[in-house]
Amino acid sequence: MTQILQGRGTAVAFALLGAALLAVTLLAAVPLTAAQAAPKPDDPKKQTAWDLYLDATEAYAMKMGLGEKALLVDVREPIEIMFTGFTDVVDVNVPFMLANRSAWNEKKSVFLMEKNPDFEPGIARALAERGLDKSAPVILMCRSGGTRGAPSANALWGEGYDRVYVVVDGFEGGTVKKGPQKNWRLKNGWKNAGLPWSYTLNKEKMYFMPEGL
Repeated sequence: MTQILQGRGTAVAFALLGAALLAVTLLAAVPLTAAQAAPKPDDPKKQTAWDLYLDATEAYAMKMGLGEKALLVDVREPIEIMFTGFTDVVDVNVPFMLANRSAWNEKKSVFLMEKNPDFEPGIARALAERGLDKSAPVILMCRSGGTRGAPSANALWGEGYDRVYVVVDGFEGGTVKKGPQKNWRLKNGWKNAGLPWSYTLNKEKMYFMPEGL
């Protein structure tokens, strides 16, 4: 009798586990509503015309749920990716800003970063190559969701895109403000959430500047 009850208990447990997994899958398959998505950033510079925001875990869930019906774009500079890592969950790298190695930013003592003239065309190509049009959801991610996230989305405004999401915490998250790890990027973000990450890049997904630009 005890064995029968134990067997029933195990069956019930597996049934509940299966139901929970099914619920997670169904939720991931549905685009997030405003109530489920990340809140609108307070900083106007981080806001977009669409007002569509995700955190890294929400972006991962949406991509896993929608699969090839959504385009997840890494908008970082390719050389930056080479040294800081990449996730193969991303569909394509289309940088919003590129380093001009023939010009110098005196204020920041770095190479001058300039807008990529191929950014919007690159997004459009990536959609077309996957049999998608501009009605498909586009998810944009930069390092921390700051200086390139919203500007890259706003660069697509007025170009016929229906839904462009920005990942507000990016791949590396925000910096710690105090303590021995001050200025380390350990707050939120894709990597800190334990999502898939590698230092081996996928050549097929990396950005190569088209000839003539």
